[in-house]
Amino acid sequence: MPRTGYTLPVFAVAAAKAALMHLREKIDSQRTVEIDLLPEKAEIPISQVAALDAQSALAVTLSDPGDNLDLTRNTPIWAWVRLSERESQALVLEAGEGLGKTASGEAAIYSYARRLFDANLLPIIPPEQRATVTIILPEGRQLAKRTSNEAFGILEGLSLLGTSGISQPLSAADHLEEFRLSLQDKVKVCPNLVFCIGSNGMQVAQRLGIPESAIVQTGNWIGALLVEAGLYQASSVLLLGYQGKLIKLAGGIFNTSSHLADAKLEIISAAVVTVGGDLQALRAVLDAKTADAAHKKLIELGLSESVFGILAEKISQKATAYVQKYANVALKVGTVLFDRKGEIISQDSQAKELQRISDD
Repeated sequence: MPRTGYTLPVFAVAAAKAALMHLREKIDSQRTVEIDLLPEKAEIPISQVAALDAQSALAVTLSDPGDNLDLTRNTPIWAWVRLSERESQALVLEAGEGLGKTASGEAAIYSYARRLFDANLLPIIPPEQRATVTIILPEGRQLAKRTSNEAFGILEGLSLLGTSGISQPLSAADHLEEFRLSLQDKVKVCPNLVFCIGSNGMQVAQRLGIPESAIVQTGNWIGALLVEAGLYQASSVLLLGYQGKLIKLAGGIFNTSSHLADAKLEIISAAVVTVGGDLQALRAVLDAKTADAAHKKLIELGLSESVFGILAEKISQKATAYVQKYANVALKVGTVLFDRKGEIISQDSQAKELQRISDD
């Protein structure tokens, strides 16, 4: 049977908790620490822990994602914890070597990870003292080169991202079933859903402040989950994704796996023709190696706004028709497209309306 593991934030929190406990309790060795995963509990092994001086300690864990194909397997996570006199915050989190930073210089530690730090560290920080935690991933900068983090604004390393502490090894069919069950649960309390296309969509959603209760992850199964949303009487779906993935829907491709179909440049080219682009623009898109390169070329030609505006509208229209065909439901669908840096490049009129509904 496949073995479950834990996500990267869990090991970072475990190392920090071990170092803090070492400072407080002066324990010579800390073999494991119990972590509150909100709501589950986990015992996380600690590889090493040592005091550096009377007010600081360093602890090390090794990432174990279970039987998942995960590039962080066995990577060391260090937590350097320093105690000082409390001035305002009881807990300060910092990015050390290998933990990514956003373009504004903030540590790439997202909402679930911050909740884990708060739940596990705040209760054991001594009164009147502040704990400053620096998370260090010695291999993080090198591992990040094998991800798309930098393209989405996460610089110099990996991010502590996720919505759960448990890393489940799932087959493709299992993944789809997990997404379906999540959608069914969420639509009961939040009829206006936000589909996040991939982990990059999740990062953008969190940055935009979209509540977790509305977010549905889709993987490549956008069509199947749109139909599921219609069948379970969702009021609306806002599609949030990288343009190079989401524009496939404008061409009627509703499973976005590149192993099944890939016509990104052709779909962009059709939109260039629709907005009156000339042969030079058409050739520039078709000669581009990636959708991102095509987008940059269209910016140079002054066609990006109109082309991706057309594509956003087309995606919503095609998605609405798809749900109508297979679920016989008139589902409202809006589309938000972002670029490789996670910046919004286009959204259709329906998306703007759905965001107003969410804000109300």
